[in-house]
Amino acid sequence: MKLDLQEIETFIQVVEHGSVSLAAEHINVSKSVVSKRLSDLEKRLNANLLYRSTRKVTPTENGRQFYKQSKAAIADLSEAAESAAFADSGLCGSMRILAPMSLGTLWLAPRVAEFMQLHPRIQINLQLDDRLTDFEREGYDLCLRISRIRDSALIARELSNSPRHLCCSPAYAEQHGVPLNAAEILDHPIIGYSNVSASQVWAFHSLDNPNELVSLSPQGRFTTNNGEVMRDMAVQGLGLSVLPEFIIHQQLANGSLITLEPGVRPVDDKIYALYPRSSRSLRKVLALCDFLQQSLMSAPWSPSR
Repeated sequence: MKLDLQEIETFIQVVEHGSVSLAAEHINVSKSVVSKRLSDLEKRLNANLLYRSTRKVTPTENGRQFYKQSKAAIADLSEAAESAAFADSGLCGSMRILAPMSLGTLWLAPRVAEFMQLHPRIQINLQLDDRLTDFEREGYDLCLRISRIRDSALIARELSNSPRHLCCSPAYAEQHGVPLNAAEILDHPIIGYSNVSASQVWAFHSLDNPNELVSLSPQGRFTTNNGEVMRDMAVQGLGLSVLPEFIIHQQLANGSLITLEPGVRPVDDKIYALYPRSSRSLRKVLALCDFLQQSLMSAPWSPSR
């Protein structure tokens, strides 16, 4: 059977965008061209690949299987072409990366720039978003995630520990006092993070018994989906917050925030690199992971520093 690569790539775009119009816009052709390529592909395969409605296009069972296998095949073909074309030139080609917003702006972006300077033939598309998404389905080669939970369907490589602190401003502590035990934390106004559950944010180790976990479910007086905004609110004296050290290490150094340990200390997170088991960019992904892991060892907030 003679297949048309352009038709297959168009089909993949339609599945990923869920729309002929959006796919056409993404690949910069007209909707009629996309529709014809889809029709020709279905005729070529003698199979119905898509359910079409006025609002959305979704793959049939055959379509889902064809999407999965054809995307992997095209990725392998692209990787093979890049390797052949630049066999003697080191790393090359493109990578799409998804990372948390604050980690991206405060630390990751400069490291990516350094990596690209080391590998001039690399092209990188870096997207910053704190929401947990199906990054593999959305076409990302690598996702950095700050969490305490591994995703067994993906390769989760631990890059570094990410210490967290219960903190407030010195002015807040002077005016309102500080909690003397875990229970008293709930007596204070809380600056909360809306992208994860309170049970995950407010998990502590007992200082007397590190194996003992203490969980709190505070109600935030102020809640946001961005760690840097949380930090700024804490500096302004709005209340207590639990924040990663990479966001507040400068404020801890200059004294605009102080850490609190009322018999408990927040459970640390970990920074993971997640990537599909059949990544088409595995060589580039592993090289970048090695580079980032080494860089994290010398970060000013790194536990290994």
